[in-house]
Formats: sequence, structure tokens, C-alpha cells
Amino acid sequence: MSAKRPHQLAALGVPLFWPMAAAAAMVEEGAALYAKNLAFLAEEEKIHVELRPQLATPNTVRLDLRTMTLRDYSASAAPDSGDTLATIVDAPFAGHTAMIADYQPGQSLMATLRASGVTRLFLTDWKSATPDMRDLEIDQYLAELNVCVDELGGRVNLVGLCQGGWMSAMYAARFPNKVASLVLAGSPIDTDAGDGPVKRMAHTYPTSFYEELVELGGGLMRGEYMLRGWKNMHPEQHYMAKHIDLYEHIDDPAYLKKEEAFESWYENPIDLPGRWYLQAIVQLFKENRLAKGTYVALGKTLDLHAIDCPVYLLAGEADDITTKEQVFDAEKYLGTPPAHITKRLVPGGHIGLFMGSRTLAHAWPAIGAWIAQVR
Repeated sequence: MSAKRPHQLAALGVPLFWPMAAAAAMVEEGAALYAKNLAFLAEEEKIHVELRPQLATPNTVRLDLRTMTLRDYSASAAPDSGDTLATIVDAPFAGHTAMIADYQPGQSLMATLRASGVTRLFLTDWKSATPDMRDLEIDQYLAELNVCVDELGGRVNLVGLCQGGWMSAMYAARFPNKVASLVLAGSPIDTDAGDGPVKRMAHTYPTSFYEELVELGGGLMRGEYMLRGWKNMHPEQHYMAKHIDLYEHIDDPAYLKKEEAFESWYENPIDLPGRWYLQAIVQLFKENRLAKGTYVALGKTLDLHAIDCPVYLLAGEADDITTKEQVFDAEKYLGTPPAHITKRLVPGGHIGLFMGSRTLAHAWPAIGAWIAQVR
């Protein structure tokens, strides 16, 4: 097998770009060997059938839709309507479950926000795509997010995590009057900004590379392909646990449980609709249409300048998946006055923005208080 360049190795860790590793394996090792790898995945699935990612904090189901389950984390005394705005945390839809936002007791973004004064709190728990969902587009996901907003009163605070951030920004640009405040955490809004691996890889591989993987998956971008690709290219970093600040101290008695929970999340990826996936790769990461003002959503060309609500931008200093420039450059395109845009750079990498004990302890309580004062 030929040697890989360092920047290629780094880029293949980006959730939406993980399938490139699988494709590289197909090209270099041959289709027969790759078929054996997929057979081995079936055995791994059996091994992990009892180890499924579980949300840590008690919640109830507010809506059960085709693309997601809207989960209610509201405080028991929180009114369902009136002056208190609902807050929706839009979890990433990039190959893994919403457990990234509700990791462990005492280390949960959802619990942290609620403890910081966000009393009406909800989470988009995106479902793994089934074969009948292979032709769903980003529009269908935005439409169901709109159903959730209307269900909760028609005006909400949106907290977008990673890929959930560009979806939240799209929604806010399409329906600016329905978004009271917007948090973009580790969210690639300007995908041409900086010099990160996403930008380099987006312009290196042809669209046909991704189309073949979708075809191989029967019209879906299979989570197992993404996971296998990551493992093939990063045999020494299967879980990345040491990179995301899972526990406060090395002698934390709960560290084994936390690592097991992280493994359950990492080892059980979800499938994406092929059409949705190709839209994201081509229109957002290759062509940067959202930042350029040429992306069309629900029948309307989106202009980020239509977003004029308060905005909070959170980026990781060592984040090489979504670089700080891709997050902070959103400021150039928004209609929000500079005085109402808060930017914060925190230590650590990408996943640690949402799961890491340090960021949950030191950054998210301030974000929760910021959200709670929005009216």
C-alpha cells in the first residue's frame, strides 16, 4: 500500500470525509479484499450489538419524525409556552448519534445548558437513514426542523454543533424571524476559510469518488464505510479518547465508564442518505455555496446577511476538523451587528468542544447564561 501524506491522514478524520479512506482502500487493496473487510464489519456489528450509545440525561420524546426524534430535556417546572423561549440543540448529522451532546452524567452539554438557566431545552436526535430515505435532501431535514420550531412556539434559540451548525445557519437565514439567537460551535460556515484538511480534501478528490461509495451503499453513505475508512487510515487512533479530555483527572474513578461510553458512540455509526451526503460534499464543502450566498433551501436562495439575531461563535484552538477560521469567518457574512456577536476560542480539539470535561466546565455555562437572557 502506498504511503499517505500527513495532511491526507488528518483530513480523513473529518466525519463527512471519512468515506475517502474506504474508497482509497478499495482502489489500493482491490475490491476482493475490501469485500472481506465489509464481511468483517458484520462480525464487528455482532460483537457490539449490546454496546449501543445511550443518552445520559433523562428526557422525553416531544416529536417522532421521519428524520429525527425531538427530545425534551426541559426542567420540570419550565412552562411550555409564554415568555420563555425554547432552545433546540441541533446535533451533528455526520455519521454518529446525538450522544455527542449528552455524553455522561456530570459531563453532558445538555445537562450543562439546563443547569445554566436554559429551562426549555430540546435535542435533535437524528435517525440513521434507511434505504427508503436514500433520496432525502437537506431540504427535508430543514423542513422537519421547521416543524419542531413551530411545535415549540414558532421562535427559538438554536445551538448548532459541527454539521448541525451549518444546518442551523441555513434555517436562520431561511426563517430569520423564527430564530431569537444562534450558537455556532465548531461549525464550518465558510468552508474556504483557513487551511484545514477539509478545505484541502474537498478540492482534491472528484465528485465521482463519493458517488461510487454511495452507489456501493445502495444509495446510502453507510456508517460502517466511514468507520472502516477511519480505522484503516488511523490504526493507532481508533477512539481518540485521549484527544477529547474525557475526564478531569487521570485518576478519575469514572474514567473507564466514560471510555466505554465513548467507544459505544464511536463504534456504532449511523447511515446518511446518499443524496443528502453528496449535496453536503459538493455544494457546501466543494463550492462553499452557503457562505457565497448561492445555496438554495426550501425554494429560496439563502443570504446569511438575513441573520440579524445575537450570535455566539465557539471554536477550538487545536480543532483541525473545523478550523477556527471556518467558524469565526461567519462574522463577515452575518447581518448581526458586531456588538451582538460573541466569539470565543477555547483550548482543545473538535470533539472536545461538545464532550470534553474542560470545555463543558468552563465554556458552556457562559453560553447557557448567554442564551437564557435572550428574549
